[in-house]
This record gives sequence, structure tokens and C-alpha cells, in this order.
Amino acid sequence: MQFLPTLVEQYGLWFVFANVLALQLGLPTPAYPTMIVVGALTTRGDITVAQVIAVATAASLLADFAWYAAGRRHGRRMLKLMCRLSLSQDNCVRQTERIYERWGAPSLMVAKFVPGFAAMATSMAGLVRTARWRFALFDTIGAVLWSGVAVALGWIFRDAVNDVIAVFEAAGRWGPVALGIALALYLAVKTLRRYRLIRSLRMARLGVEELYAMLATDERPLVVDVRSHSSQAEGRIPGAVWIDSHAFDESLKASGLHERTGQEVIVYCACPNEASAALVAKKLMRAGFKRVRPLRGGIDAWIEKGYAVEVA
Repeated sequence: MQFLPTLVEQYGLWFVFANVLALQLGLPTPAYPTMIVVGALTTRGDITVAQVIAVATAASLLADFAWYAAGRRHGRRMLKLMCRLSLSQDNCVRQTERIYERWGAPSLMVAKFVPGFAAMATSMAGLVRTARWRFALFDTIGAVLWSGVAVALGWIFRDAVNDVIAVFEAAGRWGPVALGIALALYLAVKTLRRYRLIRSLRMARLGVEELYAMLATDERPLVVDVRSHSSQAEGRIPGAVWIDSHAFDESLKASGLHERTGQEVIVYCACPNEASAALVAKKLMRAGFKRVRPLRGGIDAWIEKGYAVEVA
């Protein structure tokens, strides 16, 4: 790990800034190890704890305001794009909506401590038009807490960190190689989990044209909307019934669908790969429904075709 202190000594706080900025922009470049090491190195007197926190906070805010502006301008399309690029599970849009709906702007104070939530939450803040001053206030608090904890850990455990640095220094060039291999393995595991999730959700999809034609017949299928509650304001497919996937059993009984297991069910969402719809479809099949299919493209494909939606 001697290359990390070397980078800090050569480039100083600029290295911290670049590392944190890259992470907050969504690149898989862990910044916490850097800040912990830098926190330990502050005992040498070249830089101070306050300087490290200030630089890390500035980098975080720069990235966060970029995500906020993108969410404000591009709305839900930005969230979907981020989930497509994410190594996290494909229901990240819904998870982010659920957390932000419950806690609002104050959730930004802890967003950076939740893997996969930080950039999504800042984009969500822009999407729901959170006031800029509220966003700036709570996001700044969150950035200071996040960077402060890392630097504090490095300062408190500086002896242990210095011992680890010494071990990597003794390992010579093999230290960075070991770290590179560890990072590659981490990315490989995340990618494998994503692949397994998508593969587990493979099932026959129904096209929006087919659904439109089916709704014009006497034997209309049950149409189930599994988007977040806030998404309902955008409109739903006419006649659709909402089910809360996070309270599935209660929602199923409340809607009365549990008594209609003989009907065909079409489930739709607004997420990449129809992941949320496929997950609920599997739950419905376990609940006794025999004919269940997700809607290919979800509500977006329906709207793109020019089909009508109803507002609850």
C-alpha cells in the first residue's frame, strides 16, 4: 500500500478530491480506504483533518449537485439509466423511492453510508423537486458526516493503519497487485450476482400491443401495478390494481385479488428488465395464480405506444 501514501505525498489533497469525486459520480473506486489512510497520515503534520474533510465534502457536493441537476432535468429516465449501469440489484429505483418517500431530504444525511443509495437519492431529490436549499443543507451534513467518520477512523486507528502500510511496503510491488486482484474479485462477484438475479427472473413477457388487444375483449386479464406509490401520480394502465411488493400478502388481500386466482394476470413496473414485475409475478404464482406474465417494457412502453393512462 506504499503507493497510496506516495500518491498523497505527491498530489496531496488533489488525490483525495479526485478519488471521492470519482466514487460519488458512480465509478467503482472505493474512497473510504483512501480517506482512512489519509486520516492516519494527518499525524505527520503535512495536512490536517479539517482539510481532508473539507476537500472530501467539496468533491461529494460537486458530484451530488450534478446528480441532482440530472434528476431534475431528466426525471425518472435518469434513475433507470443509473440502475442499468449499477452493479446492484435491478429494483434499486423502487428501493430508493421507498426510502426517500418515507424520510425525504433528511435521508441525504445518511445516504452515503448506504451502498448504492447515495447517487440514486440525490437524483431522486431532483426528480421530486426538493428545494435547492434543503438539498444543499442535508446533503452537506451527510457529506461532512461521511468523510468525517472515515478520517476519524484513520486518526483513531493510526497505529494499526501504519502497521498495515508497513506490511504493504515490505511486499513491494506485490502490494498494489494484491489490491488490484481484490478489487477485480469484488467487481466480479457483484456482476455475477446481477447476472444470477436477471437469469432467475427469466419468464415469458407480454408485449404492450397484446395487452391492449386483450383489454378490448370480454375476458380482460387482471392488470397489476407494482410501482411505488409516488409513481401513481404519473398515471396507470386503465383498470390496473396496485400491489405493494414490500407488503405483498396484506396488499393482495386488501385488493381482493387472492379470490381471483383463476384469471390471467399481467404485472408491470417501471424498472430495468421488468425486475420488480417479475419478482411480484413469482410471488403471485406461489400464491396460487397459474397464468402470470410481466409486461415487456412496463408503463414506459405502454405510454410510448400512445395508449391511454388513468390518474388515480
